[in-house]
Amino acid sequence: MNVRVVKGVEYASVLGFRPLLLDLHLPSSGPERPVILFIHGGAWRSGDRTRGGPAFEDGFFERLVLAGFAVASVDYRLSGEAIFPAQLDDVKAAVRWLRRHASEHGLDGRRIVAWGESAGAHLASLLGLTGDSAGDEESSAVAAVIDWYGPADFTTMQAQMPPGAGIEHDSPESPEGRLIGGRVSELHDAAIAASPIGYVRPGAPPFQIKHGVDDKIVPCAQSEQLATALRTAGVSVDTEWIEGADHVWTGVTDLRAIFNDSVAFAKKVTGPDGED
Repeated sequence: MNVRVVKGVEYASVLGFRPLLLDLHLPSSGPERPVILFIHGGAWRSGDRTRGGPAFEDGFFERLVLAGFAVASVDYRLSGEAIFPAQLDDVKAAVRWLRRHASEHGLDGRRIVAWGESAGAHLASLLGLTGDSAGDEESSAVAAVIDWYGPADFTTMQAQMPPGAGIEHDSPESPEGRLIGGRVSELHDAAIAASPIGYVRPGAPPFQIKHGVDDKIVPCAQSEQLATALRTAGVSVDTEWIEGADHVWTGVTDLRAIFNDSVAFAKKVTGPDGED
């Protein structure tokens, strides 16, 4: 099966800001496909839609298409451009665009899985937990979430950090501080508003969460905390805590099992679909 890429599609326009773009990775033909909305990491202050995750070589998106999905890889406003909730607003706009234009690109707008890594996983989780926005003509809800080592609760991150870790999450210059506009401990309401843990609710879509036990950037306890809250709310959640893995899967010698398991989860939650 051939894979075609439609680059630089404008999915939203924000007054006073550059156009917001996404790339579509699509099969050359075939039935409507469920969609992976991939949200890149980079501490909310770097990265772009061309990244499939720093641990993966080129071909990440192509492998998802070959597995039976269409992929939309999305840019969003970085923290140096706008503070939260601009980033969530942007990825919600991307979901609405995908539904609005699904028939034009052979997409199944009913089956959108938000998949993110690190900062992108944080936004994917927020997408899954916040559901629709009031007054939207198209839904911004997603069918499921794949969360690779994403932050879940800004208010507990620093206390969960392992001894000797080289990042101070309560600094105004930390990734979280830059995202909310100041020190987490001094902007408690903003920190809570930006934390997925605060939106956990019964009826949320199913989650898959994977995290390295030795993560020195985003502690694994963040994902454990989110998984516990989801289960308490009755939400289906599949978890894997990977021994020997640091952030962005550093220390993992074979990433195929991690990738393939997430693909299998995405297939399970979107239902059977033909593969070429």
